Amino acid sequence: MIARNRYLEQLRKALSRSPVVALVGPRQCGKTTLAKEFLRTSHADYFDLEDPAVATLMENPLTALQGLRGLVVLDEAQRQPKLFPVLRVLADRAERPATFLILGSASPELGRQTAESLAGRVEIIEMQGFTLDEVGADAKDALWHRGGFPRSFLAADEDDSLAWRRNFIRTFLERDLAALGFGMAPAAMGRFWSMLAHYHGQVWNGAEIAASLGIAPNTARSYLDALEQTFLVRRLLPWHANLGKRLVKAPKLYFRDAGLLHALLGVRSAAELQVHPKLGASWEGFALETLLRAVEPDEAYFYAVHSGSELDLLMLKGGRRVGVECKRADAPGITRSMRVALADLALDELWVIYPGTRAYTLEERISVRPLESCLSAGDAADLRI
Repeated sequence: MIARNRYLEQLRKALSRSPVVALVGPRQCGKTTLAKEFLRTSHADYFDLEDPAVATLMENPLTALQGLRGLVVLDEAQRQPKLFPVLRVLADRAERPATFLILGSASPELGRQTAESLAGRVEIIEMQGFTLDEVGADAKDALWHRGGFPRSFLAADEDDSLAWRRNFIRTFLERDLAALGFGMAPAAMGRFWSMLAHYHGQVWNGAEIAASLGIAPNTARSYLDALEQTFLVRRLLPWHANLGKRLVKAPKLYFRDAGLLHALLGVRSAAELQVHPKLGASWEGFALETLLRAVEPDEAYFYAVHSGSELDLLMLKGGRRVGVECKRADAPGITRSMRVALADLALDELWVIYPGTRAYTLEERISVRPLESCLSAGDAADLRI
């Protein structure tokens, strides 16, 4: 059992101040397990809306819920759109006899109902698979190769891990897309998802991808939106400023789970990954996702100009600006691009993140850091390490 203390603490704080808390994230990332772990220390009424008997009960949600007191947990809430207007009524009761925790995978209906019915009443916590601070630095390579989905990471061996990820992909395409309300053909989305794996870490070019698949650019964009809404892909926006330079304006795309990326690329093992053409891009995405989840910046961008200078990540938090370059190299050095970004973006610091173990300074405001050194909760929270 891997402790997920950060999420547990977030739940405690959110439930103490908000009448409704939504714990959302991709399927199989551990939402139900986390909720049940939380319930060990507090009594609650728990309803699994995938259970046919419970689903029938929730056909009349006001009758089922209005008499309950304390914490009420509603799992797979997106399956019952009727719930949300009722939750608004129950959350607005003056005495607030009950607090509601809703668990769900992202869907257009869940997003719409949360925004419309529960605006100003709900606090949203986004959950993902295991993170490096949860599994420990010694398991860094395993987390990168297998990804953070619990059953993939904890599998007995690499074959079992890969089999789980392939089954996850198949189930997502054949069942989850329709269940979550996305009206897309599984075969077409499967081809798009596989092609997108080869664009991991690159600037989005919807016209090129659409032409390759023989679909309209708007269709390609809707496929990308679905993968982003279900927390499987991150769309990192470009930094825009009046610098007198031609800035790249399209977003960059990253798979949020490296294990799924490797499965879609056909990488069967850690040994195969070491010789794969996407090795560097894979590690960059893994490092970037680890940093974003550890630091939780107020804003995050990438920076690139058409002349060639670029920065993998710009994080803004508490009035400070920290740039990040992810380098899979034994001893990264300073590049012209780093100095340009340092000046153009007025960075307080520039971190060069690499897979080594020793931290060292390249010059003033530029330092090389091992990825795991950026996980100290207190330091990462205020961008000082």
